Amino acid sequence: MGYMVNGEELEVDEEGFLTEANYSDDVPPVIAESEGITLTDDHWTVIRFMRERFQEDGHTPNFRNMVAGMDEEHPGTDWKKRLYELFPLQPNRQSSKVAGLPKPFGKGGY
Repeated sequence: MGYMVNGEELEVDEEGFLTEANYSDDVPPVIAESEGITLTDDHWTVIRFMRERFQEDGHTPNFRNMVAGMDEEHPGTDWKKRLYELFPLQPNRQSSKVAGLPKPFGKGGY
C-alpha cells in the first residue's frame, strides 16, 4: 500500500520507497509521519539537499558524500552527528525515503 497524498495514492516498493520521485512538498510530511519523524527546518534542509542531488546526478549520495556536501553547503554544523539525529535509520536511505525519492542504489546510495 502506498502513501495517500492529497487524495492520490503514490506507488511504493516493498520497503516503502516511492517508485518514482515526487518533489511535491506535500509528500515529505506524510512519509515522515509513517517513519515516526516530526519535520523540522533541519529536516527540510536535508530533504532539499537530497532532492537537488537526485535531480542533478540521477541518484542520491552515499553517507560520506552526503556529509561532505552538507558541510560544504551548510557549514558550522557537525552533519555526521546531526544526520543521525534527524534520520536515525541510516540517514541517506531514510532521508531519501522521506524526501519522496526512489530507493538509493546499493547499500547506501552513491
